[in-house]
Amino acid sequence: MAGWRKLKTTLTQKPYLITLALAGVLILVIGLAVAGIGFKNSSEKIEIIEAEPEPVTKILVDVGGAVSKPGIYEFSSTARVNDALVAGGGLAAEADRDWISQNLNLAAKLSDGAKIYIPFKEETNINKDGPRSNLQGPSLQGQININTASLAELEQLWGIGPVTAQKIIDSRPYVKVEDLLEKKIVKSNVYEEIKDKITVL
Repeated sequence: MAGWRKLKTTLTQKPYLITLALAGVLILVIGLAVAGIGFKNSSEKIEIIEAEPEPVTKILVDVGGAVSKPGIYEFSSTARVNDALVAGGGLAAEADRDWISQNLNLAAKLSDGAKIYIPFKEETNINKDGPRSNLQGPSLQGQININTASLAELEQLWGIGPVTAQKIIDSRPYVKVEDLLEKKIVKSNVYEEIKDKITVL
């Protein structure tokens, strides 16, 4: 009892001791909390998820026309049109190099079952003053070959302007007409309007 009176008297005379005691308790609580968080974080495992590389598969491509060695060649799924020309032994002397530079995107990816046809000069020079040959324009059924048509001929299609026509050329070759939609080169409403007027043959 005497001890309690003495403590009470001391605290009355020196109230700052209460503040110091409370501050000490607060620091102790904060220290324990920080230590607990640090322990929790250190116990957590860090998991690193690596993106799986795109699987490389084998594809077959038909390389024909004005190349040294026409034939069907096997490539990896990452191969480009230029790889197909190299496999075909390069361009023949009779190949129309002007047509190739204007219409064929050598950097385009190959797809399984695609056909790469390089026209001869004599083929692209047919009917220069009249209707163009089948290689550079409409097919016998009046359809436009999106693998070989020129910029001007593609612009004749509904909804196709210069920019989209160039995108069509840059994304060649195509295996099927649906590639225009799947590769997001044209919008669905444009595709519906032109799908019966185009071909890949």
